[in-house]
Amino acid sequence: MKVVVDRDLCQGHGVCESEAPELFSVSKQGVLSILDEAPPEDLRGQVERAVRFCPTGALRIEED
Repeated sequence: MKVVVDRDLCQGHGVCESEAPELFSVSKQGVLSILDEAPPEDLRGQVERAVRFCPTGALRIEED
């Protein structure tokens, strides 16, 4: 699994960070950093919630 962000859609709301803080970090300026673009499978649930609850639909999962 690979986590991908569409930087044109991301507005830095931080929902992803609240759902998976070990995978996402949003700066005070609202810039998203993905801390692990290929997270382990045991974090899939957190990643799926981050994708589902992203208010702008900026995140997606690509299967490798």
